[in-house]
Amino acid sequence: MSGYRLLKKNVIAREGLELLGKQFSISDGEKDPQGILVRSAKVNTDAYPSLLVVARAGAGVNNISVNRATERGICVFNTPGANANAVVDLVFPMIGVWQRNIYKGIKFCESLDELDGDQVDGEVERRKSAFRGMEIAGKRLAVIGLGQIGVRLANGGVHRFMKVRGFDPKPALANIHMLLPDVQLVHSLDEAIGKADIVSLHVPLIEKTKSLVNSEFIARMKKGALLVNYARGPIVDQQAVLAALDSGRLSGYIADFPTEALIGHERVLLTPHLGASTSESEENCAMMAVREMSNYLLYGNISNSVNFPNVEMIPSDLVRTRLIVINRDVPGMIAFITNILGDNKINIDSYKNESNGAIGYNIIDMESDVPGSIVDMIKDNDDVIRTRIITFNR
Repeated sequence: MSGYRLLKKNVIAREGLELLGKQFSISDGEKDPQGILVRSAKVNTDAYPSLLVVARAGAGVNNISVNRATERGICVFNTPGANANAVVDLVFPMIGVWQRNIYKGIKFCESLDELDGDQVDGEVERRKSAFRGMEIAGKRLAVIGLGQIGVRLANGGVHRFMKVRGFDPKPALANIHMLLPDVQLVHSLDEAIGKADIVSLHVPLIEKTKSLVNSEFIARMKKGALLVNYARGPIVDQQAVLAALDSGRLSGYIADFPTEALIGHERVLLTPHLGASTSESEENCAMMAVREMSNYLLYGNISNSVNFPNVEMIPSDLVRTRLIVINRDVPGMIAFITNILGDNKINIDSYKNESNGAIGYNIIDMESDVPGSIVDMIKDNDDVIRTRIITFNR
């Protein structure tokens, strides 16, 4: 099996890179990679002629040209859940910092550095009531988006004795099964946000979620609610949020995405893109992304793809050749592929097909070699996007 060339477009945790076997060469200067490992850098998949796969060490893929990748038969992976603990670990402390006026209290304490001991004690006693806050226990928390992060945040709210409602327009059953029984799963945004004291956003950035939180969304929220955004900046229309803060419609906005307009506003609390910024999260994301990419390049297996169906098949020790066929999801493709192989006396050891409604993905194992001319017959079908041959040295 020949080696694969990989491009590293960001700093990727060493723990992930160490999982790459001798079949891979990786650099940050590769001009024609077959695989790309990336975190936040932009990836134009059309710029790389030999590209087969992109793995993002993180959840969102808005920095990758996913639609163009799909048209070219390039698989795009993300790492859902790998950074979930890191985000949840930050969101709850930030809510607590806001609710208890901790950030104002810290600034006040720093202002006392020139006073002597007796003066400090007196000033603290005189001013401490100005920083009286509110507990989060008993408050209503709405979690919008029930992926790995949203589910863990909702469960965390329950553990903090909050009244939690969760909403996701297309919930994944596996994630929903992870919700604690005390989380109320609702079926509309209005049900989730209408009475919530705190609304926390955890949806991906796609076309439908750009400016999801606009003036209309805010008007449907409880007056004086707190808005939290540790998903993506463009999910929120910041001008609508600023107007709502100035009018008192929102009590505050906590976000991980500083902008010129938000910085310095007295009702905004910002962190500098720290959501997934822990050593554990970066290690988990890197290791997961490397495993996904390796498994795809070496075996054609797919897990956690954002544009292809998930499908995995372990080759038996007799398999010599694995044929991968990526096609538009139209009727008759399985029969078309098997007929060509059968007509050319190629015996199929095993066949697995999965579809996501747009793309069909086929893994076909054979105990013999498959001539390039036969693969070309399959490629000639207008609905076949890409084919690959993986040869196992037995």
